[in-house]
Amino acid sequence: MMVSTSSSCCRESSKCPSIALMFQVGDNATYYNMGGCKDLRGSCTSKSCRGHEVDIMHFEIGNAIPGRLYGGNHIDNAAGNGGDRFGHLVDVYAWNPHCRYLDGVGPKENNSNAQNDWHGAWWHSSLTVHSGFVDDDNPYGKQDEKGTYYFEFSRPLRTMDRFQQDAQFTIGQPSNMAVAFWYPTDGKEWGDSEHYSASCNWLILDIQPSLEAAYYHPAPNRSWDAATAFALLLSVVAICLSIFVGYRVSKNRSTTQFTPLEQIQFAEERH
Repeated sequence: MMVSTSSSCCRESSKCPSIALMFQVGDNATYYNMGGCKDLRGSCTSKSCRGHEVDIMHFEIGNAIPGRLYGGNHIDNAAGNGGDRFGHLVDVYAWNPHCRYLDGVGPKENNSNAQNDWHGAWWHSSLTVHSGFVDDDNPYGKQDEKGTYYFEFSRPLRTMDRFQQDAQFTIGQPSNMAVAFWYPTDGKEWGDSEHYSASCNWLILDIQPSLEAAYYHPAPNRSWDAATAFALLLSVVAICLSIFVGYRVSKNRSTTQFTPLEQIQFAEERH
């Protein structure tokens, strides 16, 4: 994902660029009002706002080193929520703008199995140090340098969510999403509603299978065919051998002389 603008070097999150992705979860969730549940602040519940859930990934780059990966980590995931104490790339769900919570946190419930399933990083085209940065290098570039922001995000198609807090993706099945970008103007802090939107309604995210998968046709298992043919050959030989042995036994049965056991014992007593 690329956003063309000037670089903004800062440590305060609200004075730094920020980006968010929103995905429809509930069938009744709307693009407007972040899900569209009509409950007021403090009155939203999973029952009263059922069907209005949206899944949100929000990345504020103020404390994030460019080129480093942020998001889900063992410490915050062990706490059972979608937070990120290192770079503020958080996993959030919402019913409307006033009812937003980290995954695993809510007005009346806390799902200890929740976690941050997102990972992401950022970069700016004006940054030329490709050997990497550390926190002490901040600010990482010149203020208001023209260029393009680059954002990379990843997440599994499916998650362990049990409370309609994560969107579940399927290859070949479209999903509704939205993109928002916050950028400080004249060094002033931005507010929650002061963002640019990529569209005025849902965008369609369509995850297609790779070309390799679409045209992949597994070769016939020649080793399995050879093994099957060899086993069949052995079976035929065994059957033929059994028939031959049975035939020889039955043919020689009339000429075979058997001595009764009583005669053998009588002969031994005479001697």
